Formats: sequence, C-alpha cells, structure tokens
Amino acid sequence: MSFIDHVKACNTYRPDRFLPLRRGADRIGFIRRDNAAALRRFPGVFRVGHEAVELVAGGGFDALTAAVDDVVEALAAEGLVEKWRHESFAVAPRWQAPPLFKLDRGALAFFGVTAQGVHLNGWRRDAGGLRLWIGRRAPDKKVAPGKLDNLVAGGIGFGHGIFETLAKEAAEEAAMERALIERAIPVGAITYRMETRQGLRDDVLFVYDLETPAAFLPRNTDGEISEFRLMPAEEVVERIRTGDDFKFNVNLVILDFALRHGVITPDEPEYLALVTGLRRPLD
Repeated sequence: MSFIDHVKACNTYRPDRFLPLRRGADRIGFIRRDNAAALRRFPGVFRVGHEAVELVAGGGFDALTAAVDDVVEALAAEGLVEKWRHESFAVAPRWQAPPLFKLDRGALAFFGVTAQGVHLNGWRRDAGGLRLWIGRRAPDKKVAPGKLDNLVAGGIGFGHGIFETLAKEAAEEAAMERALIERAIPVGAITYRMETRQGLRDDVLFVYDLETPAAFLPRNTDGEISEFRLMPAEEVVERIRTGDDFKFNVNLVILDFALRHGVITPDEPEYLALVTGLRRPLD
C-alpha cells in the first residue's frame, strides 16, 4: 500500500461506464449503464437514452419524491438497492441549491447522486507530540464494520445543515457537549467518485478540526463506535501508508489533516499527488 493507493481506491469512476442523470438542463447524478437499463420499465418517471437518463416525472418536490420512491421500492424488492428507510438525502444540481426531491440513503449509489457528509479530526498536543482521537466502528455497522474511523463522522441528511449534523453526531458518537463542538474549525472539503457494487458514490466530505482539552475522553452513546484511542499522529499516518485499517474515506480525511499539520511534508514523494488528488474538480 501507499498513501496514493487510498486516494485511487476512492476515485474509480470511469465515465464510459455511466450515463448522466438529468432533470431538465441540470445533471443530478450518474447512473451506471446496467442500472440505467433497469429503469426502462418506468417510462413515466425516467427516460433512458443513449447519452443520458432523464427524470421526466412531473410535479414539484413532493410529487417527484413520491414518484422516485415508488421506483426505489420496486428496485428494492428486486434486490437492486437496499432501502435504509427513515434516512433521506436531498437531491439538487449543486450544493445549497433548492432540492428537487429527497432520496432514500440506500438508493444514493444506484442513482449516483452527490451526498454530503461531515468528518471531525479530534486532536491534541502533549509531551508525546501530536495525537489523534481514533474510533473503531462497531462490528455490526453496514459499511466498513470494525474499521478505524475519525472521532466523529456522519452523513448530512435531508433538512439538516452541516454544523447541526456535526453537533448531533458528536453528541451521539462521542458524548461531546455543544460548547465543545462549537470550537471546531471548518478546514475545507474532500471530494471523490467511487464505483461500488450498487453504482457510484459521488461524495463531498466537509472537514472540521478540533483541538480537544487534556481532560476530554470520548464516550460512544449510540452503539456505532466500539472504542476510542488517542494515537500518535505519526503512527496513524504510518498505518495508512502500510495497511488498510481505516474506513476507505477516513484515509483521505486523515491524509488531509497530515498535510495541513506537517505530519506529511513536501519531502514526501507523493506529496503533490496527495494535495491534488484529495479534491477532484466538481462538474
């Protein structure tokens, strides 16, 4: 393994394998060609062409949500998507644009719509140097069970803002009080497109850093994290360089932290590849 291997693993999107999903003039997703073929049975909702898939159902937000959800139910019955239920994401042509409809989280990859999440690097500096709080995901998690993770992370569901999501996840995952999480600093975003078994993850991760007090001890309250460790940053980075211990996208968040805090320096041969590879151009 190497640092850049983790970046490449999250950027396996190949344009020739996908069709853009459009609503009018706006692209709202990328549908893999085999998934597009499955949508031909729903001509009142989707029109599948040689160059694109168009969302043609009429109506506003509620009507579009209902029409697409009926399709998702049919696809779930056939095992093409795994409907999570009670957790939806906004579908919009760009960040902060009014949403066109909301989509069950389990169908995001099938339609290749952009999903946003938030990640928190919790760190402190002591006599032993720079350290990072690292969590281990519970063994029953749907995604990356048992893998190492950031102190806090979560998807930004429909109707929730970035900071409110961060505060909610921080309380649930690490028992962090709001007064502490309000000290977190937004430091940028990471983007990637990753083909999966279901379709495409087109993700944007908003990243925050928080210097935690010496007395701070995270405590999980929702069962999603099995343990926390305060680890030397150099050890964390070396584990990323040499192995696959972390959830796939967490590698990118920590590499970004290591670049910004000087744990990875310009002397590293992969430095420029990492700096550019963590943020693909949006289109």
